[in-house]
Amino acid sequence: MKIYKYLPIIFCLSFVSNGCELLKEDPEHVLVTENFYKTTEEALAAVNAVYQRLATGMYNRPMEVLGDLTTDDYKNGQGMNNAFLIDLEYYNFTSENTFVADIWNQHYDGINRANVVLSKVPGITMDETLKQRILGEAHFLRALFYFNLVRFFGGVPLVTTDTQDLSNLNVARASVEEVYALIIEDLKFAETNLPATYGSSDLGRATKGAAKILLGKVYLTRKEWSNAVQKLEEIVKNEATYNYDLHANFRDNWVQTTENGKEMVFAVQFLQNPGTPNGMMILDAPRNRVPGLTGNEADIPTLDVYNAYETGDTRRDATFFTSLTASGKTYTFPFPLFYKYYDPGAFSATQQSNNNVFVLRYSDALLMYAEALNELNGPTPEAYAAINRVRRRAFKDNLHDLAGLNKDIFREAVYKERRLEFVLEGQRWFDLVRTGRLLTVMQNHKENGTINIKPYQVLYPIPQRERDLNSSLEQNPGY
Repeated sequence: MKIYKYLPIIFCLSFVSNGCELLKEDPEHVLVTENFYKTTEEALAAVNAVYQRLATGMYNRPMEVLGDLTTDDYKNGQGMNNAFLIDLEYYNFTSENTFVADIWNQHYDGINRANVVLSKVPGITMDETLKQRILGEAHFLRALFYFNLVRFFGGVPLVTTDTQDLSNLNVARASVEEVYALIIEDLKFAETNLPATYGSSDLGRATKGAAKILLGKVYLTRKEWSNAVQKLEEIVKNEATYNYDLHANFRDNWVQTTENGKEMVFAVQFLQNPGTPNGMMILDAPRNRVPGLTGNEADIPTLDVYNAYETGDTRRDATFFTSLTASGKTYTFPFPLFYKYYDPGAFSATQQSNNNVFVLRYSDALLMYAEALNELNGPTPEAYAAINRVRRRAFKDNLHDLAGLNKDIFREAVYKERRLEFVLEGQRWFDLVRTGRLLTVMQNHKENGTINIKPYQVLYPIPQRERDLNSSLEQNPGY
């Protein structure tokens, strides 16, 4: 069972704004809030509400918009005429962009939900091991939210207590170092207190392995190569402890029976009504090309990324499709479309896809491990073993193994492998920024016409509405 298929409570708590209207004081509501966090069931409901924020927005397209549309992998299709999305594609976005504002608000709402858990659950009388696990989950999720924010915006306000009222909302931006210090602290708590695995009734919860791998990604982003190697090695050299491995077939990551299998480290769990379905299938699906299939063709891949795959790489046809067979007839498309989130079970109701969205897959751990090893010591045998394991799955042989590369060429090989492996998983922009390649790559990307990227756009602007509400928020340079 996916953990947030149903939730008994709905939170209306956020940092600055999450769309909940505060029309009047309600003493009865305050009384209920004060009395709510008393039982084990209420502790679980509170942490489940944090997970729910991942699926209601955030990883139900916004992360892919900011993480992929602004790169050389993804562009707006004929079904998309939203000016704010077009501005993102061509780097004409401003602080008024609604998608940038949504990312900010959704993440701070998630942070506040996590802070509710961290402030209320310690006072509940319940099984202590379960209590520490729930707190570990909240620390993990808060770390993830802040990690996304600091990469998107730089230093951001650090809020570590739940919002009780509107009297103290003018929080200034913390430094990047201060934000990362909290992220690392949260993840260390999480890895200490989370279990390695769960039973089937708790699919989707954060694990010890997820905390370690996310911490490894934090260190990699900060270019702390030794720390990254050490943390990722704790997983790679003990993967059986965490039940991690690669699926034999790349496509198995997006098949209902295997998506929560051995390659899943942490994924946002989607489920059709009455749960929360994945809305990306209808946006990616072909428009008026296959009878009975409703699609907007709003989000489409670039030919640049489609043509980047070598002959024989099975990831290409698992990520994109150029035709679809329905009712015994094959319909061919004039250009590739995204296939990654296509759910055949939702053919007649594309807005009801069950496909999960990955935050972390085990292949990510292997490629990060290879990258960090190379940066630390050059292409060691362990680094080759990690990257070639991913390539052997892709090509179904060992004839495409890498060998004999120097440090610089190996680095470029890892960068390319990451691009091909994680298309439309919200990783490309982060990878380009952290490796210092965003400006060059997008300046040379001519498929969409002229991209007007400026040097300061390695960060997104602080949303203007947030600055209007919070006089202490300084804008990023250039906006």
